[in-house]
Amino acid sequence: MFRPTYPIRTARLTLRPVTLGDLDDVHAWQRRPDVVRWMLGAEPRTREQSQASVRAMAAEDALRAEGDCLTLAVVTDAGVIGIVELVWRSRHDRTAEIGYVFHPDHGGRGLATEAVTALLDRGFDEFGLHRIYGRCHAGNEASARLMTRLGMRQEARHVRSYRFRGEWADQLVFAVLADEWRSRAATAGPLGRAPT
Repeated sequence: MFRPTYPIRTARLTLRPVTLGDLDDVHAWQRRPDVVRWMLGAEPRTREQSQASVRAMAAEDALRAEGDCLTLAVVTDAGVIGIVELVWRSRHDRTAEIGYVFHPDHGGRGLATEAVTALLDRGFDEFGLHRIYGRCHAGNEASARLMTRLGMRQEARHVRSYRFRGEWADQLVFAVLADEWRSRAATAGPLGRAPT
């Protein structure tokens, strides 16, 4: 089982499990068409739908078995500005998938990079993962840029590989290995890491 010690603190952020009290903040982005635009099967949510989503995310506080999702709220003085998640894809291959959603009002300041960095650090250093990958719609340039900023390499472009909003769509796959992550962290400095 992998359950980080909470809260996880970075230079500007606190990462912690989602709570039922986060409903207003989560609904503030889940109701926005520009946020759910790239999410498979997602439409802007009603408050009741966001409540069900928050309830589900609140139960995702640890990785107990292959297939589990660890979902953490990303918190600033402004409240919960997004979530980051790690999905345990393979015990044998020590592989997980990263995911994230952020309120657009908090973009452009490197907060998403800082939050995902903290989760990748835990995945590699505490959980002992070998490989972490992420996927996005080929048109989702912001997500592709974030994974590139994190030092993840684009491994594939799956051409018209899945149905997205009634049409065939391309999917980009990015990944980073544990030794690559540690090498990058050693040369890049303490981005997203808590002050010591």
